[in-house]
Amino acid sequence: MDNQTQQVMFSSKSNDWETPQHFYDKLNREFGPFTLDPCATEESTKVSECYFTPSDNGLFQDWDGQTVFMNPPYGREIKEWLRKAYSESLKPDTKVVCLIPARTDTKYWHEYCMRAKEIHFVKGRLKFGNSENSAPFPSAVVVFESQPQTIIKTMEAR
Repeated sequence: MDNQTQQVMFSSKSNDWETPQHFYDKLNREFGPFTLDPCATEESTKVSECYFTPSDNGLFQDWDGQTVFMNPPYGREIKEWLRKAYSESLKPDTKVVCLIPARTDTKYWHEYCMRAKEIHFVKGRLKFGNSENSAPFPSAVVVFESQPQTIIKTMEAR
């Protein structure tokens, strides 16, 4: 991996990767309807019913009873978001669907993602936001629900 790719993948300049609308729609049909987006801005939210902005700090909010779509910041704090997603999913009637980088070599992946009900590896690379280029990393959709049975599948990017 060249230096430029590494800088983009692990940069903390921007850890917000806006979900492509077509991919969100696919997830919403399969796992929704989503009722909460805990990692949003007013411009980027896909869930109009309820969302938390950075100033609301979704890490400190209650997600109880929600069907959550979470595309967390991809920086160092991603492990905190996955910890929150997992712990909230243990509450009754709470499902958390996470769009994250497929970084299977990380501690947080093994501590939290491997406890998910389902893991879907995305075939191909997503184009986030208004980017002309695909993301420099693979993505996964991790679904947390109270049932601890892990199912691993693949999912088309388009």
